[in-house]
Amino acid sequence: MRNTWDFYSTERIVFGNGAIGQLDSILQRLKAKNILLVTDPGIKNAGIVDRISSLLEHANYETVIYDQVVPEPPVDSAIDCYEFAKSQMDIDAVIGLGGGSSIDMAKIVALLVAHGGHPLDYYGGENQVPGPIAPLVAIPTTAGTGSEVTSVAVLTDVENNLKVGISDNYLRPTVALLDPELTLGLPAYVTACSGIDALSHAIEAYTAKPSAYIQAEGNILFQGSIPISDALAYRAIELIAKNLPLAVQQGSNLEARSNMLMGSLLAGMSFSNAGTAAAHALAYPIGGLVKSPHGEVTGLLLPYVMEYNAAVETEKMVRISQAFNVNSDGLSDKEAALAASKAVLTLLGEIGLPTKLTEIGIKEEDIPEIAEKTLQIDRLIRNNPRMPTQHSLEELLRKAL
Repeated sequence: MRNTWDFYSTERIVFGNGAIGQLDSILQRLKAKNILLVTDPGIKNAGIVDRISSLLEHANYETVIYDQVVPEPPVDSAIDCYEFAKSQMDIDAVIGLGGGSSIDMAKIVALLVAHGGHPLDYYGGENQVPGPIAPLVAIPTTAGTGSEVTSVAVLTDVENNLKVGISDNYLRPTVALLDPELTLGLPAYVTACSGIDALSHAIEAYTAKPSAYIQAEGNILFQGSIPISDALAYRAIELIAKNLPLAVQQGSNLEARSNMLMGSLLAGMSFSNAGTAAAHALAYPIGGLVKSPHGEVTGLLLPYVMEYNAAVETEKMVRISQAFNVNSDGLSDKEAALAASKAVLTLLGEIGLPTKLTEIGIKEEDIPEIAEKTLQIDRLIRNNPRMPTQHSLEELLRKAL
């Protein structure tokens, strides 16, 4: 039994409409002059990169822009970004601008700037980063991954057809700068995928096995459900359940966008301490087999994992159904708990995302390998309130086919 828990967070969070105007004062406090801006072509085409770079230019920063980040970035692309930056100047600080992929890439580059080596040198367990990374300002343009406050960076190991995560509290950005106005141009599909990812983070953190009963020794990053993460996760669930359909259907609704960005932030703060569980563990091998965005995969799996866990984590599932305003009059606790998974399944339909694995290209013959690889992701599987087995995971996946 584990007797103590820790709570870590990003050093500074700046949130609000127009918050991007504080970037200069943030960089001044970091004593940075030579800046690497890491982003993707979509953010550049949307004009957001020009907006940020003009702020930096006006304040006389030397800035190098890497705008070639792709979704679910391969390991080799992180090396390309690092080598590009190193060839231009000595980097004082890194800015990650965009969705989770851009911010994760910025984390890896900030790690390599500080410690060198290869990204996979730091993969293979938690707490592999030897010390603080280069100063990093994370500016999300999506409400989804929570990467601006998390301790994880995910890349794609193309050779092994698998997503790999580097996990260490040193990876948390120095500053999370969240401006809801930057999310206004986000397409409906991207809004849906990123928003359901945030909901997956919140629900899996909230329903994670209690920290005291996590079977692991020593200092672990994902430590199970704790009181602070529970409070943050539940508020995130409430915000996302109420605002995600609105943000998808009314992309210019700034209040809905702001609430989604806050929900994503709170979910990130929660799951980066409590951890995620079976839905995310299953998403890693599935993500290696299909081209669907990470959020779409985790969101699709989420209601089936919730149903799988409902008998073990009944009380919290009942509270989740309440966050979705499910009318539980006349329902037993078990029925109300199962109603939570049905509410998430309904939400997927409302925001236009797939609800079956066959829709994203998974076949019956893929199931045994997916289950086998999932069970090897111990840091997530040990968090699941119900202990998965090869057989029970295969059953779960067949329900989701």
